[in-house]
Amino acid sequence: MSEGGDNDILEMDYVSETESDGVLEMGIKYGDEHWALEFLPTYQFQPEGASLSKVEKAEFNNNPDSLFFNDGIKQIDFVLVYEDEDKKELDKKKIFQRRKRRREFFEASLMKMGMELEVTRSVVDEKLLFVKVHMPWDVLCTYAEVLHIKMPIKRNDISTTSSPFSCLTKHFYPSVHLIAKETEFFTAPFEKNRLEYFFMEDQDNFFTPSTRSRMAYHLLSRAPYEVRGPAIKLGITKLLDGGVYKAAYPLHDVSGVQPSKEEKCPNVRYLLFNEWAHPKNFYKMQPLDLIRKYYGEKVGIYFAWLGFYTAMLALAAIVGLGCFIYGYKTQDTSTWSKEVCDPLIGGQTVMCPQCDGECTYWRLNNTCDSSKKLCIFDNFGTLVFAVFMAIWVTLFLEFWKRYQAELEYDWDTVEFLEQEEQPRPEYEAKCNYDRVNPITQVRGLRSKGIRSTIMLILASVVAIIVYRLAVFFSFSKQLRADIKELEPFKEYVTPQMATSVTASIISFVIIMVLNLLYEKVAIWITDFELPRTKTEYENSLTLKMFLFQFVNYYSSCFYIAFVKGKVVGYPGKPVYLLGEYRNEECDPGGCLIELTTQLTVIMGGKAIWNNIQENLIFHYCTRVGSEKVTPRWEQDYALQPIGKLGLFYEYLEMVIQFGFVTLFVASFPLAPFLALINNIFEIRVDAWKITTQFRHMVPEKAQDIGAWQPILQGVAILAVATNAMIIAFTSDMIPRLVYYWSFSVYPYGDHANYTMEGYINNTLSVFDIKDFSDKSRYRDFRYPPGHPRQYEYSIYYWHVIAAKMAFIIVVEHIVYFTKFVLSYMIPDVPTAVRDKIKREKYLTHVMLHEVNLKLVTKNLKPVTDNILKHQEDKEEETNDLDF
Repeated sequence: MSEGGDNDILEMDYVSETESDGVLEMGIKYGDEHWALEFLPTYQFQPEGASLSKVEKAEFNNNPDSLFFNDGIKQIDFVLVYEDEDKKELDKKKIFQRRKRRREFFEASLMKMGMELEVTRSVVDEKLLFVKVHMPWDVLCTYAEVLHIKMPIKRNDISTTSSPFSCLTKHFYPSVHLIAKETEFFTAPFEKNRLEYFFMEDQDNFFTPSTRSRMAYHLLSRAPYEVRGPAIKLGITKLLDGGVYKAAYPLHDVSGVQPSKEEKCPNVRYLLFNEWAHPKNFYKMQPLDLIRKYYGEKVGIYFAWLGFYTAMLALAAIVGLGCFIYGYKTQDTSTWSKEVCDPLIGGQTVMCPQCDGECTYWRLNNTCDSSKKLCIFDNFGTLVFAVFMAIWVTLFLEFWKRYQAELEYDWDTVEFLEQEEQPRPEYEAKCNYDRVNPITQVRGLRSKGIRSTIMLILASVVAIIVYRLAVFFSFSKQLRADIKELEPFKEYVTPQMATSVTASIISFVIIMVLNLLYEKVAIWITDFELPRTKTEYENSLTLKMFLFQFVNYYSSCFYIAFVKGKVVGYPGKPVYLLGEYRNEECDPGGCLIELTTQLTVIMGGKAIWNNIQENLIFHYCTRVGSEKVTPRWEQDYALQPIGKLGLFYEYLEMVIQFGFVTLFVASFPLAPFLALINNIFEIRVDAWKITTQFRHMVPEKAQDIGAWQPILQGVAILAVATNAMIIAFTSDMIPRLVYYWSFSVYPYGDHANYTMEGYINNTLSVFDIKDFSDKSRYRDFRYPPGHPRQYEYSIYYWHVIAAKMAFIIVVEHIVYFTKFVLSYMIPDVPTAVRDKIKREKYLTHVMLHEVNLKLVTKNLKPVTDNILKHQEDKEEETNDLDF
């Protein structure tokens, strides 16, 4: 991108309002409106036309592990990388000189604000220069107070009881000799004038490296780089977008795979790699406190959620695996599957053709294998497991809230106040509509939003359904003709079976391709809506991206479960679409086995593809390091930069998996087991990427998982309805129960006791073929030919429909009531955490009271001294008069 022209549009204008003693109080200009920068302290910066301070240059001292300036004292809090404009080609000299002026002004402003800089030329590429940024103690204290950073005031004196199972679980935690347990402190927002009340053992280590980096980035994003009259342009983000700097990042403390040789180096990255990211630790708990300490709360909360979700999956996987084993063991003892496979029953039952033209008659025992496989997933154990998963998802969300509350307290985000975010440059450049701020009642800008997301999602649903119908029509017309030479297999290969197997594989390929399209569409819509801040942008994109992915991954499953084979008519009067195409029917074994096939292919294929992509493709794209001895900042520059959306795609992948685990678990009890296996590897793969492949991201505060929390709650609510409907409408469980309790005995049946014998014959209806002497059957509940109400729905059909509706209503009400009771009984914040919060607030109030008391005493002391002195003078005067 060139420096002139369009890039200027993306720059933010700031206007100085008052000037006093060289200090400018600044405000943001939105059109004709001025907003005060309430969260910024007043500081000095370079006025227009002033001479600029030069950055001190230093040569590399051949110490690749150093995290300090050349003096070995000043710690490096941030690194900026740029190319030397003097070594550029002459035809673009004007653009490069403009970049140089902006960079020099920016760096001079940083030094004017109190930061210290040192620049060193690259060892590998002489065009590159690295600017090291250091924040002195006074600047750290100032911005720790501005950002309301909580610091320790006293050790936690509330006793905690150890778990009775600690002797067993200690083997699943990282070694305490390498990663010691963090000391718990009560904390309070930092204030410079109350420094003596904070717990400080070492001033150099009082602020952690991640906290220092966060404060450094706060200054970098607000330092001006150009002043033109009243307009002030500022921010490292704009300089990165304009090519003034090539990169900006905090430093890793070590290379990752080897410990540092520096005595002062904490080696946190090495510990994380060796005790967390290494595959040997797949069975161990994550060192969350160390992750949070090094990468910040936003990264820590993601891995905490992922680890908690994976641990909860273990229980669901055990129950689901037991349900699968039960179905596998009982598939040969099922009465109705025996009747299908019986040569005297299924072998003598002639079934109607399932398509027009090439399809012929077939015998029911052709579906013997699919009927047995269906018994594995369509049994009473599946019903129990579906109800269990509805309770499980409630427990998962409720216990996660409790665990999240503990992390909020431990990580000092209980009363986290997000700083006022800077508007995005795209918002500043393109948004030109007025709005009134509901808080300040000040006129500002609003975005040009659109509401076409829902229409695009509906169009996607229709397109996928049309695709499936097109595949079915193609197989219906061509498949039989293409396999005439394979006569023994002709009657076994049905259009439904071919569509089910091939469509599941092809759908997965199409899903992977559509992911790219949906991502671009979601980003395009979000950009068009112009969210004001980064948080608003991420929340808006999260919702859109999830809706598109919801359609992409789940639409085919919803179609198979609730649409396919539901409106097909009967052989004499099939239902046609557009008057020409016969509606798609289920496989003779039922739609449930097809739904299971679809879920298996998508879940398994997605997990395999993601791991291949993350391990092979990502590793292939990693830059190759130099053989020269390079400093720490140059080693980090060779790593991959963090994307603008950070952990967004990691969350998206896991939430989509959560949907598969909960929405369709009634048809696929192995889903939690597969998800568990995938997540055990996912945690270590993500840890490996973040510790070895990426630059150190800027630590960010986060109180929870953000917009993903309500999405998970919505999926959990929807899962109860979908699983109840799958059991009612997709499986044969309700028709079997109706037959067993009503139609197997008098007055509808001939059996003396309740039994499943004769169930298959009862589910088939007779159709009269005029041109043949024999009669064939089809799967439905209709009266036979010759009956006064021939081919109309029988009484059995209405009993089944009533039973299905009653089942859905009863199960949903029972499960939702149970979920409500559990939500009410399980408090969101544990009692121990409540006590700690109250204790911390009490200590904070005591500290404030003592400080205020000292302040009042200090202010009253001169007054008291004057009064006492006046009284003494008066007494002396009285004594003199008496004398």
